[in-house]
Amino acid sequence: MKIGFIGLGNMATAMIGGMLQKGMAKSEDIIGSSKTETTAEKVKTKFNINTTTDNTAVAEQADILFLAVKPIFFPEVIAGIKDAVKADTLIISIAAGRKLQYLKDAFGRPELKLIRCMPNTPALVLEGCTGVCAGENVTEEETEQVLSLLRSFGIASVVPERLMDVVVGVSGSSPAYVFMFIEAMADEAVAAGMPRKQAYEFAAQSVLGSAKMVLETGKHPGELKDMVCSPGGTTIQAVKVLEEKGMRAAVMDAMDACIEKSKCM
Repeated sequence: MKIGFIGLGNMATAMIGGMLQKGMAKSEDIIGSSKTETTAEKVKTKFNINTTTDNTAVAEQADILFLAVKPIFFPEVIAGIKDAVKADTLIISIAAGRKLQYLKDAFGRPELKLIRCMPNTPALVLEGCTGVCAGENVTEEETEQVLSLLRSFGIASVVPERLMDVVVGVSGSSPAYVFMFIEAMADEAVAAGMPRKQAYEFAAQSVLGSAKMVLETGKHPGELKDMVCSPGGTTIQAVKVLEEKGMRAAVMDAMDACIEKSKCM
């Protein structure tokens, strides 16, 4: 089975790294293309995979083909490869806002097997989160095959396409919100006298550990919050200020803006 990547940016290289590290693919099974020779050579050296600047060469060989370019480049890229893709190739888009119907219209080949997914950047450290929806020509077995690949760098779940814009808001873009939260906590720790490096470490580890508690205990986040808030203690005072400043509403409004932007792309 040959796995192809058109686009070799951060997300594509994170996915490639996960697949290789988890043994889901061998380096000789992967081929990728990039716009520049410099990027192609860099990725080839890092992963020992075959790379090129010719998208058509990748499309012709791939049994599973990831479209890993930015949405604005989709018309140009698809126009260049639509006649080269094999009828039984699984074509997987990782672009925000590009619906299955868009892909179907752009390729102009109703027999093609199309899948839309939305991974996020924590895939770089094998802790990604990916939402997946499949077109009508994709079998359950083929969907499971793709999920297995995506789970090599985190979790992956099937969602109905109507929720894919929500996936963008809750996981695709949300690492940026979390990074801002970590940065803000660290900034105040520095203001209170902690060295910058140590402040980032403490803040990031606290977020990591809190997330693991949500996933591994199965408890409601509100219940876990209450466990930290001792009567008359320090934590409840901090929570009070966050509520006064509208933290929840700010996060929800930010996600709403993100979701609406995804819908309009």
